[in-house]
Amino acid sequence: MPKNKLNINDIKVIQAPLAGISDIVFRGQIRKHSLSCLMTTEMISSEMLCNNPNPRIIQFEEFEYPLSFQLVGHKVDKMVKAAKIISPYASMIDINCGCPVKKVVVSGDGSAMMKTPKLACEILSAIKEATNLPVSAKFRLGWSKSQENFIEFGKALQNAGADFVTLHARTRADMYQGSADWNKIKLLVDELDIPVFANGDIKTLDDAKKCLELTNARGVSIGRGIMGDFTLPYRIEKYINEGIIIPDPTLEERILMLKEHLHLEVLNMGEINGVKFMRKFYNYYISSVRNASKYRSVLVTLDNEKEINKVLDEILLIHSKNLV
Repeated sequence: MPKNKLNINDIKVIQAPLAGISDIVFRGQIRKHSLSCLMTTEMISSEMLCNNPNPRIIQFEEFEYPLSFQLVGHKVDKMVKAAKIISPYASMIDINCGCPVKKVVVSGDGSAMMKTPKLACEILSAIKEATNLPVSAKFRLGWSKSQENFIEFGKALQNAGADFVTLHARTRADMYQGSADWNKIKLLVDELDIPVFANGDIKTLDDAKKCLELTNARGVSIGRGIMGDFTLPYRIEKYINEGIIIPDPTLEERILMLKEHLHLEVLNMGEINGVKFMRKFYNYYISSVRNASKYRSVLVTLDNEKEINKVLDEILLIHSKNLV
């Protein structure tokens, strides 16, 4: 299985997990453009996996490798047991210490782990020992502005054996509001010997360039920036590795991406569920179009692939006429 071929030094872009978004189809469309982007599963509850110890309840396929499995939890025994279940299939394991959602942190998981750095380190070292896989952790600046402990947390994880860390440059209290503070990422990079990946507000190639120039991070971790543009990880890799700037996809290319994304989700989930699932994506694909909100309001009412494709063709036709 290709999972053993992972070379952390080759990683420049990580596909950040997005709950309810970055499913197997989403990851597969990224892999279509980039062979080296590190894919990450959606966040996996260690409790859930221990209660149903069948790794195939998580959708993944061999073409996705290298593939990191992200675990969330705060109980050492459950995290280790879950890690052992997925270890035969994982290129590496990532520990979620950054999710800010209330239903996650209320039990001590996600970014609540930043309040218990000793426990986070115990979990990381135990997983490393039990699986012999590379282990990373993703975390935030801290619980709140007055409780920023990302440098101490990062150093502790490094000492516990983390192979790299990813820093989302907001606090838990920030959730996803305001701007990510990339200057804080630079501070962490300067303090650690292991690679640091930058996360937060990296939505374009230009964002990635600016962030890397400022922080000197090893690479970037991007989530929502990929929505509507599956070429972004590859284009960032091309810039980092070769200094080549590939232009953003055209509207026609985005529409084709959307059609393929829709079709594959319909095949994966069935038409009813696939179409419903895709409604959250429309705005990302057509945001550059004049009157985009009007088109989106139409698209979200449609319930079959054929009707959606017809509207998308109309958008392209109107756009092309406006360019003449």
